[in-house]
Amino acid sequence: MPLPKPQSYVQTPEQPAPTRRRGWVVAGKVGITLLTLGLLWHSVVADAATAAAWRGLLARALSGAGRGPVLLALLLMPLNWGLEAWKWWRLARHLEPVSFRRSFRAVLVGLTLGFVTPNRVGDYAGRIMELKSRRLDALGAVFLGRYCQLVATVAAGTLGLLYFLLRFYLPAYPAAKLGLVGLTLLINTLVLLPLYHSELLVAAVEAVRPLRRFSRFLAVMPTYPARILTDVLLISSLRYAVFCAQFGLLLLAYGVQAPAGHALAAIAGTFLLKSLVPSLNALADVGVRELSATHLFGLLGEPVLPVLSASLSLWVLNIAVPSAIGLVFVLRLNVLRKRKTPASAPSV
Repeated sequence: MPLPKPQSYVQTPEQPAPTRRRGWVVAGKVGITLLTLGLLWHSVVADAATAAAWRGLLARALSGAGRGPVLLALLLMPLNWGLEAWKWWRLARHLEPVSFRRSFRAVLVGLTLGFVTPNRVGDYAGRIMELKSRRLDALGAVFLGRYCQLVATVAAGTLGLLYFLLRFYLPAYPAAKLGLVGLTLLINTLVLLPLYHSELLVAAVEAVRPLRRFSRFLAVMPTYPARILTDVLLISSLRYAVFCAQFGLLLLAYGVQAPAGHALAAIAGTFLLKSLVPSLNALADVGVRELSATHLFGLLGEPVLPVLSASLSLWVLNIAVPSAIGLVFVLRLNVLRKRKTPASAPSV
């Protein structure tokens, strides 16, 4: 069955948006702002565990205990989202000419909208609204960026979980160990293959009737050359490394003394388990990550409270704070921007 063609959007000039539509847009922005602020208040202030972790983080940042690691983790926050903006810039300019500044703004808007939507689907809307054309094709581009991040997470996370399984659960079963190593290699191969052969993924979606309507959104994926995909995968790996460094620094700040190699395996396993569980919104990620982190670090003999505090602080730094910053760009977002005829854009 032939694959659907990427969307084309050649449009005629539009009339100015009616006042009623503009009113709905303003109301939507106000609603998103209030909802985001309410969720931030609930998660950072009203929730006892997160509030305690946040106060501990501030105390360590302002005092001698753990000040250096906390400040380093804080300084890595703009680098983290800068790498995500770089990744989106590489993907978006395959569709239309776009600046890095606009890509960074799109990432922050998407983060804020994703904060209040199930499974962070608002991230898609935030990014495509910053484009002037081929907005439906942008859905496939956002999915591609997420998939590259998943590949990096699975590669590191399976190795981390493999370490724990071999050491704590299968120490006396050499045959099972060998089979588990083979299974790890197979999983990583199966996850990596669709990235460079996305036409297989599109064809699979097209073959499943309930999913067939989504195939037109993914049809742009096979048009990305291998060079762009490799670049985006490398950027995703760098961003993953920044996440791990932040978590490690916060663990150090809270007094966790696990050896570096063991701690890295636990961090990688935590991120993998968190990524495999769909969430209702950004708040649901907190429970999944904390449960995974406390269990894995518990196997290493680390107490629960410092690990819990470090994990909650990581969420505050990388999700809560940037989501609040993104509200500024949500309020300035031009939702009713006229879409133009797409110009030819460089593919590298």
